[in-house]
Amino acid sequence: MNFTMPLFSVAMPEIILLMLTGLILVYDVCVPKRYRAFTYALVQLSLLATLWIVSVQYRDFSSAIVTFSGNYVLDKLALLTKLFVLAISMFAFVYAQDYIRERQIDRSDYYILGLLAVLGMLVMSSGYTLLTIYLGLELLSMPLYAMVAMEKNSNAAVEAAMKYFVMGAMASGLLLYGISLMYGATGVIGIHEIAQVLGHVTLTQNSLAVLGLVFILAGLIFKLGAVPFHMWVPDVYQGAPTSVTLFIASAPKIAALTITFRILVEALPGLTIQWDHVLVVVAVLSMFAGNLLAIAQTNIKRMLAYSSIAHMGYALLGLIAGPYDPQGYSAAMFYISTYVLVAAAAFAIIAILSKKGTEFEELEDYQGLNARNPWLAFMMLLLMFSMAGVPPTVGFFAKLGLLEALVRAHYVWLAALALLFAIVGAYYYLRVIKLMYFEEPKDEWVGTHIDIRWGLLTAVSVNSVAALMLGLFPSGFIDMCRVSFG
Repeated sequence: MNFTMPLFSVAMPEIILLMLTGLILVYDVCVPKRYRAFTYALVQLSLLATLWIVSVQYRDFSSAIVTFSGNYVLDKLALLTKLFVLAISMFAFVYAQDYIRERQIDRSDYYILGLLAVLGMLVMSSGYTLLTIYLGLELLSMPLYAMVAMEKNSNAAVEAAMKYFVMGAMASGLLLYGISLMYGATGVIGIHEIAQVLGHVTLTQNSLAVLGLVFILAGLIFKLGAVPFHMWVPDVYQGAPTSVTLFIASAPKIAALTITFRILVEALPGLTIQWDHVLVVVAVLSMFAGNLLAIAQTNIKRMLAYSSIAHMGYALLGLIAGPYDPQGYSAAMFYISTYVLVAAAAFAIIAILSKKGTEFEELEDYQGLNARNPWLAFMMLLLMFSMAGVPPTVGFFAKLGLLEALVRAHYVWLAALALLFAIVGAYYYLRVIKLMYFEEPKDEWVGTHIDIRWGLLTAVSVNSVAALMLGLFPSGFIDMCRVSFG
């Protein structure tokens, strides 16, 4: 057996982030408590350094590189996913800073666990064997379980963490069992090798591979938070601290879509008919259940949780259309990326408005927000319009791209159904806008003004205005997504 030295340079983002995380951990343990306020700055510098390395790799990219004995791939899709993950994670940590300080959540533990979760997402993005993808997924999931329970005095947070952990462990078991069945059917675990072997298998081997596909799909659908493995989403989103909900609802969704593409499209093209039909059912049920159940919610975090289930259904439409129209894959990436951008800002506004002892989570809390802080209300209006798909926000073009891909793939009935669900979903987004602009503030808040730290207001403004600017000038972002699936 010949040993080939891995190309460590292509994995430099993961290596640098791991080293810097270790150094921050040592720094935090060794320095006096009064100096630990610098941990946040070190965390952001670590993410910025990693983002710069990925940006250089993206700029200088020429062709895909597979190294580490076939376990790691560097291609446009991996680089684009890493860019999105790192950028969104930086925003998420900015939004979390004040929230965790006011609630006396351990800042060091929060940031270290967050960095490890980001590292897991980077590994997932470049994983090129089922085992590497699984390891990255677990490296993401384990810190998230702990982060949900970090507000120790909150019974809701502890309960949410237990539900998330138990159901996440079950989903990981299903995924791992599916991987073992796939290995039994093919004798390999590499993405490219599985695709080659499945093109020349016997009927028995193919049946075993289909059985493995069922379990793999179950694990992936859970990580995406789509029906029927969506039960954890509302409880975790509502029970977790808002800063953690923000993190869970954003960057991990992009990484989850990337590994879904790797496994289904790149590794299992021979089973396209099987997984495509399953995804049709999952997408329709997710859009149906997510939009209808969101209407009945009075808690905005729970409403956005059901909304995220519906949005995952929309994102899957791109994967459904992809085998018949390759633009469907880029439409799915464009949709999930823009949704994550908008969701992060929406949860950030909830975190900004929530003060210690007063969680701004009920819909009635948003009555008359325009009278108390017009700019923040306008930011929330942009975000709600984008989620609803109202032009000229980016959400409109994201949905339009998916519908066009479905029509070109001859899924006209599915496009019509998706459009119908989008109209239904617009109701609960417009309800938030109605409360902010056409209702009077609650009695105890009449005449009060919401003061926000300048840096935090700048970050959420940039994040929110991006939803409008990307809608007015979407071509550059769309082209990035198209090139990644070229």
